[in-house]
Parts: sequence; C-alpha cells; structure tokens
Amino acid sequence: MSMRTLPLLFLNLGGEMLYILDQRLRAQNIPVDKARKVLNDIISTMFSRKFMEELFKPQELYSKKALRTVYDRLAHASIMRLNQASMDKLYDLMTMAFKYQVLLCPRPKDVLLVTFNHLDAIKGFIQDSPTILHQVDETFRQLTETYGGLSAGEFQLIRQTLLIFFQDLHIRVSIFLKERVQSSNGRFVLPVSGPVPWGTEVPGVIRMFNKKGEEIRKIEFKHGGNYVAALREGSFELHGDRVLKLGTNMYSVNRPVETHMSGASKNLASRTQESIAPNPLAKEELNFLARLMGGMEIKKPSGPEPGFRLNLFTTDEEEEQAALTRPEELSYEVINIQATQDQRRNEELARIMGEFEITEQPRSSASKGDDLLAMMDGL
Repeated sequence: MSMRTLPLLFLNLGGEMLYILDQRLRAQNIPVDKARKVLNDIISTMFSRKFMEELFKPQELYSKKALRTVYDRLAHASIMRLNQASMDKLYDLMTMAFKYQVLLCPRPKDVLLVTFNHLDAIKGFIQDSPTILHQVDETFRQLTETYGGLSAGEFQLIRQTLLIFFQDLHIRVSIFLKERVQSSNGRFVLPVSGPVPWGTEVPGVIRMFNKKGEEIRKIEFKHGGNYVAALREGSFELHGDRVLKLGTNMYSVNRPVETHMSGASKNLASRTQESIAPNPLAKEELNFLARLMGGMEIKKPSGPEPGFRLNLFTTDEEEEQAALTRPEELSYEVINIQATQDQRRNEELARIMGEFEITEQPRSSASKGDDLLAMMDGL
C-alpha cells in the first residue's frame, strides 16, 4: 500500500463531486449567484491551507465510510443541502467515475494528469475568485513537489492502492452504460484500441536479443486491437495541454445520470460490509477524521440568505424510492461518534463534528423542491 495515495484519491473524487453538483445546480435552475456561491464555498473549503497540509502527510488510505463522512461535510460547506439518498448517489457517481479513470490510465503516472485535468476544470468554476484560484494553484505546486520525482514503480504502487480501494464496487451508471463502457453487471469494459502509453510501441512485434544486446530475430503477430502510437506526452506544467482526456467534465452536456446497484454488488454487500463500514471507533480512523476535518476551514455564512435543497434525482419520488431500496450495507451514513475508547481523542472528534452540524428551520408549505432551508448557523 502506498502512503502517497490519499491526496490523489481525495482531489479526484472532489473534482468529480464538483462536476456533478455543477450539473445538478444548472438542471434545477438554481440562480447563478447561489450556484456560484455553493461552488466557491466548497472549493475554498476543499483547498484550504490547513486541510491540504493534513491531506499531504504520508498516511494510509482509510475506509470508504470515513472518506464519505468527509465529503458529506464538504458538500454541506455552503447554503446547499443534500438528503441521504442524494448524497449516496453523489458518492456512487464520484467513485465509479474515478475508478473508470484509474482503470483506463495508459501509464500509472498518468493518474497525475487525471488529477491536473480535475484541477484545471475546478479553476474554471472560480475564475472570478482570485483568492480561491491561488489556493488551487498552491495545491498544484504541492502535487508537483510531492509526485514529480516519483519512479514508475512508485506510481504503479499508487495505482494498485487505488484499485484495491475501489475493488468490489460495481455500481451501474447510465452514462457508462449508454456509451457501452460498462456492462450490465457493473464491470467496466476495457478498450482494445486507441493510443498506447507514451514511450511504448504499438503491439505486434516480438524482438529477441543475444547476450550482447544485439537484435537477432523479430517475429510479428496479430494483436487483435486497433492501436496507434501516442503523438505526444501530456504536460505536467501548471498551464499546458494534458492530452489525456480522462478526468475532464463528462457532465458538461446537461443530461440525467442514473445509478443502479448491480446484482453482483448486492450479492457482495454482505461480504464487503467490513471494508465499507468498519468499526468507526478504531483509533486510526478517528485520528484520520479528526485531522482532516479539523483542517477544514468552514466560514460561517453572513446575511439572511436562505439555503436550498439539491436533488440528484429527477423527482422527489425517485429520491425517496432510492432511499428505500438501497442495500443497508451500502448506505454510507455519517459516522456517529459515541465513543468509549480513547476518550480524549473521541471528545475532540465529537467537538469537530459538532462544529459542522447544520440546523434546519421549520419547513414552509411549499413543495420540496422549493423548500427554503436554514443557513448553516452551526458552521
């Protein structure tokens, strides 16, 4: 397991979260100023200096449930609220999208280009906020400093760690199904065409050498694919052509995106329960959450501006049905802190979690989609 995987996992999943939220904000016709505030607040929190310092410390990956808790708090860092079912769907879309990108990376090192694609797109959301832009650029420099000198073997270990994290997640996503890159059981279909990794040759030739390193024989074979040589390598600079398209915004065209639990995932739910929902009182897990969430700088909103609820489903009825039918083992409820072990650390985490609590005002008689929710006074 690589100790350098967490920043790449968090930033790429966070980028996918912002893509989805941006698409849903537009689909629900949320006023532009409110939508901009939501994205600015989330991005500012996500890239805060203290949070990034904790994130980039060498550390192991923790459970999906622990990370889900962090993203739940992050998604509610502004005036927007998500119900449990919508948050579950958001996390499903995030994880499956990045899993697909990791699987299709031509080289292990290209996961860094995927991350840069996410950061480039995030900067597009905050063009009118120079302070937040500076935060993102600082994170880019941290990425370059941390990963720029790693060997191919170290990147391979990072990729392997990511794939272990995503193992047994086979949630069907409508976009992937329509483009036929995902099968009906939720597994991805890997292509046998397109450019080969930069620095490699198109398959089809076996070369044999003698002990002096001289080529003595060459055999050609049919590889069954339709490969081409890579024209150039993607840029790892702050501003440059990444060439690789993985990690760009696939929701830029306004279209509904559905998720479905595959039969394989349902059958695996009980077997994967331990990895998805481990004991939240484990000392390392609590330390991880306390450090990460303690580094989140949530700014208290000012003014009387009301909040609003965002629905990741087409209708409220679909959202309610999804909440009822989702397997309990795969419903990532926020970790409840009722600790009896390591009391001082648990009290600290409970205090930090309490600072993120959101209080709601009584609902009006308007429809669910138009509910005006309380600003997050507790943030």
